Amino acid sequence: MSDDDRTGKGKGKGEERAAGAARPGFAAGPVTQPMSAPRPAPRGDGGDFMSDLRTLPGRVSVRLRLTLLYGLLFLLAGLLLLFITYVLMAQVLDSVFPSGLQIRTSNGWIIETEALKSRTMKELFGRSMLVLAGVGVMALVLGYFVADRALAPLQKVTATARRLSESTLHERIALQGPADEIKELADTFDAMLERLGQAFDAQRRFVANASHELRTPLAINRTLLEVALGDPEASQDLKSVGRTLLANNARHERLIEGLLLLARSERELTTRATVDLAEVAAAVLETQGKRADEAGVTVHTELAAGTALGDPVLLEHLVTNLVDNAIKHNTGDGGQVWVRTGVLDGFATVQVENTGPVVPAYEVERLFEPFRRLQQDRVESAKGSGLGLSIVRSVVRAHRGFVYATPRQGGGLVVTVRLPLAS
Repeated sequence: MSDDDRTGKGKGKGEERAAGAARPGFAAGPVTQPMSAPRPAPRGDGGDFMSDLRTLPGRVSVRLRLTLLYGLLFLLAGLLLLFITYVLMAQVLDSVFPSGLQIRTSNGWIIETEALKSRTMKELFGRSMLVLAGVGVMALVLGYFVADRALAPLQKVTATARRLSESTLHERIALQGPADEIKELADTFDAMLERLGQAFDAQRRFVANASHELRTPLAINRTLLEVALGDPEASQDLKSVGRTLLANNARHERLIEGLLLLARSERELTTRATVDLAEVAAAVLETQGKRADEAGVTVHTELAAGTALGDPVLLEHLVTNLVDNAIKHNTGDGGQVWVRTGVLDGFATVQVENTGPVVPAYEVERLFEPFRRLQQDRVESAKGSGLGLSIVRSVVRAHRGFVYATPRQGGGLVVTVRLPLAS
């Protein structure tokens, strides 16, 4: 494999860097793990009155239901008041103008009191209905804004819940206001987040502490095995067993390192810097080139600038795990790997595609689970820790990004990571 193919240092790479936001060969796919990425509020949970009306006849928001309830109650109260006024007015007219009474006007006209009362009541009813309709519309608008203000704390609770992930459990609603039912709900939610945060922290501390404790005996075992293998008087059988144990010990060390990295990537980021994914990918390919050659895998690069804001070490591990996964789970001699970086739809993007055995679509999402393997599909499963894509997912979550994975037609996998651009 040529250096240009492996590291992307040839003419093609220079042209791609000059293109900047060019997106050669990127493929989209279903999101296997949606993080605390911002999503548009569902209709009825926010927005204006017309957006709430568009939820009919489907899901109706609480705000719209309260508005309609306020309007209905006002209409019923108005109709009741109108009925009472109508009855009282009829009684007053009957007492003032008894039945059968005739009134002679100054110009000689004679008016029947019954006709006068009837005309008066019709005028009263018609004008009262007009006033009721106008005030009813005002009551609907006023009720909408009252409901909106009353439900504003619930919208804050909803927004906080949407933002939460394992790495952002430190956030709290901290609702201010009177000690009513909504504040009690918010305080209960905060207390639940506190307990969840403590549970996740305890889990991460256990993994980190256990991993640290296991590194020392593994390092001692490695040293003893290397000394035994270096003994010129050791028999061939002893050396064969020693090499097997040394390889097994190395795998356990990689597993421990993977657990430590997984625990670290699930914490909130403490280091943030501007990182060009193209430079990270080029550096990773420099170190992975020899391994690709040994596996008989050809690596192609399409590196365009894509700058993200995050932890440089974690992002390097992310790309390393993607490339390592693509080489390890390939077809062996004659396999292909494509590494692409750039800007896609406003996100800094890195995509790794590889040939390999066919991956069933229903198994793709499960590959992101720790220690999840398709044993019959892995060409070097004994050399892996089973944490590669789990680490990728955790790093992406910590950076508020998205990870996509789709089976490749003809066999293999396409994994795409999208991270927020550095502003």
